[in-house]
Amino acid sequence: MTDTTYRGRFAPSPTGPLHFGSLVTALASYLEARSGQGAWLVRIEDLDPLRESPEATDQILQSLHCHQLRPDGDVRCQSDRLDVYRHYASQLIEQGHAYYCACSRKELAANGGRHPRHCRDGGTPPSDRPLAIRFALHDEEACWQDRILGSQRQVVRAEVDDPVIIRKEGFVAYQLAVVVDDIDQEITEVVRGSDLLETTAQQRQICHALGGTPPCWAHIPVVLNSQGQKLSKQNHAPALDDRQPGRNLWRALKTLGQQPPPELADAPPQAVLEWGLGHWSMASIPHHHTTDTLPPARPAGA
Repeated sequence: MTDTTYRGRFAPSPTGPLHFGSLVTALASYLEARSGQGAWLVRIEDLDPLRESPEATDQILQSLHCHQLRPDGDVRCQSDRLDVYRHYASQLIEQGHAYYCACSRKELAANGGRHPRHCRDGGTPPSDRPLAIRFALHDEEACWQDRILGSQRQVVRAEVDDPVIIRKEGFVAYQLAVVVDDIDQEITEVVRGSDLLETTAQQRQICHALGGTPPCWAHIPVVLNSQGQKLSKQNHAPALDDRQPGRNLWRALKTLGQQPPPELADAPPQAVLEWGLGHWSMASIPHHHTTDTLPPARPAGA
């Protein structure tokens, strides 16, 4: 049985196979949920067909299965819910929380982020240009407590920082879909990479505008490669080797500051997960970026 008062999630984008940095985030969110007998969900954020790989979703789910990171309930794909997100975008416009915008990035940059077409003021948008929909932020000094990084403060500037929620090409933007789904799935805590920290204050405002309660956040410092770059598909992070799930999980525990014993590096994944659950401590997660940690070499003949 799970305690549904805690609901966490792992939400990768299918731009390629799961890499080690993503596994670290998945494992942290999984252990935090399971250690509190809570629910752990998986959501595929497949909103950008121009960047996504057709086979990546299956590869990601297969990797999670090989590492025995099994979600509660069905996997949600955001591409199945585009009409839902567009409904909420229209609702935000009707309520005065969003507006149509025809300004290009170049025009906004040239005007210090202000809209030369006065889009936010409700002017009639031109009919000969594609339109985005932006969320109308209000000025705020947002403060909250991150469960890993501690006290956080972000200054939000109305108009200058207004995020796109529906792109000019018609694609739904991450900032809207993530909030709609977190509300719908009743997510209580989000464990994710610190590269997404800067989006938090905007997502809080969108959540309030949609009548939701923002989740608690826990931002894990991103994993770096040996060149000091974030592990990502853009930086050619290698795909996980699903043939050694136990060793991958051991490495992830090390990266998360959990200090698993060396002999666990060659254990099956279930044994590594059981150790992780029994020793899980979010307080041990480092606050700074970490470099991928390799396990000790296998004994000769192993």
